[in-house]
Amino acid sequence: MRHILSALVHNVPGVLSHISGMLASRGYNIDSLAVGETEDPRLSRMTFVVMGDDAVLEQVRKQLEKIVTVVRVDDISSRDCVERDLMLIKVKAPAGKRSEIRELTDIFRGRIVDVSSETVIIEIAGPEKKIEAFIELMRPFGIVELARTGRIALIRGPGSQVGPPNGQDLEPAGS
Repeated sequence: MRHILSALVHNVPGVLSHISGMLASRGYNIDSLAVGETEDPRLSRMTFVVMGDDAVLEQVRKQLEKIVTVVRVDDISSRDCVERDLMLIKVKAPAGKRSEIRELTDIFRGRIVDVSSETVIIEIAGPEKKIEAFIELMRPFGIVELARTGRIALIRGPGSQVGPPNGQDLEPAGS
């Protein structure tokens, strides 16, 4: 089963390395990982996608919660959330195929962000299935390069995920 975990962490050097190292050392594979600062510059949000049953999920959560720089961990895969992935894809685009590539890009609400004499780079964002479908449609043209951000997600509705639970202090230990 696929789980999306959202972790709020202190925005300090080494957090990503510490967390990814801990998960790797315990044999957990991260299918996707995205990290970025939140609206509070003291915090970053790490969004992980991990595969496994509920026992694996619980072990990952417990291990993450033991790390001092982790403020909160939420499993948002079972909640109503908005999930997106961003991709840049460079595709071979000979003159006779450019209009077809442009039409497919428009259908998927992507945009062409660079054009050269032989290739185009397309930016597309959306749910994982949309990204995967677009990749499959581009294969016949010849994919030259592809880069993806990994999943990001937020729970729908008015509440914020930012902020410590139970009024905890946001200061990292030892500061």
